[in-house]
Amino acid sequence: MSAIQIGPYRLTGRALLAPMAGVTDLPFRRLCRRMGAALAAGEMLSADPRLWDTRESRRRRDHCDEPEPRVVQIAGGDPATMADAARRNADAGAQIIDINMGCPAKKVCNKAAGSALLRDESVVAAILQATVRAVDVPVTLKIRTGWDAASRNALAIARIAEDAGIQALAVHGRTRACRFEGDAEYATVAAVKQAVRIPVIANGDIDSPAKALRVLRDTGADGVMIGRAAQGRPWIFREIAALLAGDATPQAPTASQVRDIMLAHLRDLYEFYGHEPGARIARKHIGWYCTERPQAEAFRRSVMQVGSAEAQLAMVREFFDALAEMPPIAA
Repeated sequence: MSAIQIGPYRLTGRALLAPMAGVTDLPFRRLCRRMGAALAAGEMLSADPRLWDTRESRRRRDHCDEPEPRVVQIAGGDPATMADAARRNADAGAQIIDINMGCPAKKVCNKAAGSALLRDESVVAAILQATVRAVDVPVTLKIRTGWDAASRNALAIARIAEDAGIQALAVHGRTRACRFEGDAEYATVAAVKQAVRIPVIANGDIDSPAKALRVLRDTGADGVMIGRAAQGRPWIFREIAALLAGDATPQAPTASQVRDIMLAHLRDLYEFYGHEPGARIARKHIGWYCTERPQAEAFRRSVMQVGSAEAQLAMVREFFDALAEMPPIAA
């Protein structure tokens, strides 16, 4: 199986970080890349020009010290607006533009964006063609298998994408109607892979190295995209890379190693957002890191009461130091 090639970029691995609103900010992307993610797309940016210069949008466009290639994901329902957003982001340093046609959120779909676009293949074609023509950087696409079970049209969308010049396609194995419920299915991913020549990335419910390997084998996909499974476990990327290379899967990090990963991540969040807002944002990450650890729920409740960065760091250090002699969580 050859390496994934997206335009001029040859990826060094097969596990990619999925874009997630409120999660894949610059600190988390940099962390996941250090942990072995082959690519890390930023949080979705609206193509609406009225939202370009909000504080949130400026943060989402920040790529300081981010490993290349830098990926910006855009969302919108109008071809001209999407083309303009792609140009603006490419001019600002984006090296790959990713188009979101997979988000199931009502606030996105109600604006005829995200996975709502899958209902109109002519609009999909117009958006993809306009965006690809607008920039000199590669354009990729993320979709679901369709709007609902009765209109599963990922195969048709994939062919439209390839014809438009899209250079890689990520397919989440659920329809929009599924949202995140039930199990992802990969038969559609396999059919898409057979239908197009561009790289195809499988997404949905891939939560372990063994599952990643099984999905790759069953679908023939070129790579896997990891979302929720990376929350609190960014080292999953290096675990997948080791298994795919035929090496022994690395042992799960010890409590001391998790502590050090967390502390570095939290400091990066404080620096990026400022101490007080960074401490608020850090709470969800602390909760994810602590999942299934002894006394995790009591610790999580205590951390939620703390508003200062310094107190957070001290509590995390104390909690994980107390766990340091315990065996690590199994992968």
